[in-house]
Amino acid sequence: MWEPAGGEADSSGHAPAIMASGYGYESRTIGKDDVNYRMHFRMINEQQVEDITLDFFYKPHTITLLTCTVLSLMYFAFTRDETNEDANLWVGLILVLSFFLVISVLAFPNGPFTRPHPAIWRIVFGLSVLYFLFLVFIIFLNWEQVKNVMYWLDPNLRYATREADIMEYAVNCHVITWERILSHFDIFAFSHFWGWGMKALLIRSYGLCWTISITWELTELFFMHLLPNFAECWWDQLILDILLCNGGGIWMGMTVCRFLEMRTYHWASIKDIHTTTGKIKRAALQFTPASWTYVRWFDPKSSLQRVTGVYLFMIIWQLTELNTFFLKHIFVFPACHALSWCRILFIGIITAPTVRQYYAYLTDTQCKRVGTQCWVFGAIAFLEALACVKFGMELFSKTQVLYVLLWLVCVALITFLCLYGMVWYAEIYGPKEKVC
Repeated sequence: MWEPAGGEADSSGHAPAIMASGYGYESRTIGKDDVNYRMHFRMINEQQVEDITLDFFYKPHTITLLTCTVLSLMYFAFTRDETNEDANLWVGLILVLSFFLVISVLAFPNGPFTRPHPAIWRIVFGLSVLYFLFLVFIIFLNWEQVKNVMYWLDPNLRYATREADIMEYAVNCHVITWERILSHFDIFAFSHFWGWGMKALLIRSYGLCWTISITWELTELFFMHLLPNFAECWWDQLILDILLCNGGGIWMGMTVCRFLEMRTYHWASIKDIHTTTGKIKRAALQFTPASWTYVRWFDPKSSLQRVTGVYLFMIIWQLTELNTFFLKHIFVFPACHALSWCRILFIGIITAPTVRQYYAYLTDTQCKRVGTQCWVFGAIAFLEALACVKFGMELFSKTQVLYVLLWLVCVALITFLCLYGMVWYAEIYGPKEKVC
């Protein structure tokens, strides 16, 4: 039984209230549950760096940063040519973003990761907040204003066309030739393969990865009536997508996971390394994980709440993937445009701390709320969907409700079967408890 110093714990394990002598107010010693709760939340939201070797890079330097910020602002304010109005807007916008990211480094939480440096993940969190605020701003504009914003960002978007308007999908599926198959192995196929490798590194579960892979192919089928580019030939969908790109990427990612799980992590100070080659190698290893946590989404004792949480995880993941296609279809920009690949890259980066925080919330009974990055990611996913619905009313008016309901039912059913299989596998092949 945990006991506070100088007193006895009550039946709930908390220290009794103590009257502060001479001050006229009561203060309660923090209970064990409170300490555990704060400790667990801090581990996923404000991870601390252990064994700092280069103190300079981990000290705040707030006065120096403030001085540099003010001086740079004075320089840009009084030395520029202000005759070009568009340049004024661009420079002002860039400086606003830059200074907001400076504040992010000073004020925002580190998140669950510390490599390569906590400041990197604070900047990532700052960017996610900026994107969230941008989506809020966009939602309160009308369609003409949104187009003007897009054309100001890139005037060439005035002439952009939808891929679905100039391409045909799922035609002549009975014609299968080596030339046609090889033509599908382009930069998008490589991105597909690489993306699934990254997803496997984040999720770290064959069962969940394959479930997301299969349910996404079903998602394409159920939303094909809205997005024509979801139409694919059977051999393209089953062999090229599911088996080769998805399966190969999942295998690669899980292979890297197994390697990182078996690796022994012992980090030496760069100051203790005396060779130049050793110092360079240690600097490069700074961009690798400081440690690797074994992930186990399910065990035989999993509660209904965890099952529901994993199902919600699957739905939000599918929603985020759907947003990628609806955004470029509704706002009319090609897949190779910077707006498309920058968003995909950005979402991929912020997914890393999001999945880690959500996993901790789902599996750790001591963690009572999700981390801040996870919260912002969920808000971004729903705001993107809201923007698509608002500015794509003509498209969504063609929605067949029955297909959407069937999609939700199929995702729920496949998720349940996957989770049941994972629990069964854990019972049969998982580690056994020793009975003394």
